[in-house]
Amino acid sequence: MAVHVITDSTSSMSAELAAANDIRVVPLSVTLGGVSESDLEIDAEDFYRRMLTTRDFPTSSQPPLALMIEAIEEPVRNGDEVVAVLISSKMSGTYESALMAREQILERHPGAVIEVVDSRSNSMEEGFAVLAAAKVAAAGGSAAEAAVAAKRTTDRTRWLFTPATLDYLRKGGRIGNARALLGSMLQIRPILTVVDGVTSTVKSVRTQRRALEEIATMVAADIETYGFVGAVVHHVIDLEEGEALASLIEQRTGHRPSVQLLVTSVGIHVGPGSLGVVYEVGADLHKNTEPAL
Repeated sequence: MAVHVITDSTSSMSAELAAANDIRVVPLSVTLGGVSESDLEIDAEDFYRRMLTTRDFPTSSQPPLALMIEAIEEPVRNGDEVVAVLISSKMSGTYESALMAREQILERHPGAVIEVVDSRSNSMEEGFAVLAAAKVAAAGGSAAEAAVAAKRTTDRTRWLFTPATLDYLRKGGRIGNARALLGSMLQIRPILTVVDGVTSTVKSVRTQRRALEEIATMVAADIETYGFVGAVVHHVIDLEEGEALASLIEQRTGHRPSVQLLVTSVGIHVGPGSLGVVYEVGADLHKNTEPAL
């Protein structure tokens, strides 16, 4: 009996990373101008550039229930266990879809072991939880043990980002607790995070440069307090500034994050020009809007 790890495409698993860790990725899709494309097949840079030249607002869609059932049921038919680590239930219906899929599968396969985990985030914050589950599975652990590892990892990660505008978060309904910033967005560059699956405000500064410096300082403070495990900088078609943020973090911590283009089903909700970092430390973080300083 083996344990199979499943996630959705918002977890930022590249094809290479997923293959190396035996992770199955179920894609969300994005729609712009009436055309829908899978996260796993889209040219993300081209899509983001099209966002800048159209009045149409992009949307994302959770995986079809049938696709989720297929992904989970295939290993179950072989007598294996499944753990699915998915995007925050407060950001997408993907988690609820997986619960529905599990119920239908259990009707056909009573006694099947299917763990469904709400990562309470997205992007590589979700991705680090997925990788933790995969590590346990590869070591021969149970689905329940893999689910516990994923949940514990979320408690040891933070996602700090700064959007160029709050319009995409507002129009996409992902504004969360950052709503209070809407009236003053013209004068500030907000630094946001995800707390318990919801977008929340960390602080506001005047310029992008200041935002990146503040983010790097927060990362360094947490790493000094809790230790370092890994980090990934995400950007939305702003590679130069993504590299600049990675350099600032390296200067302050001695660790250089990798730099990745943000997956489209997440990037459409923060918009072009957004920058941020996900990092994992060695102990539980205080999940609030005030990182250790």
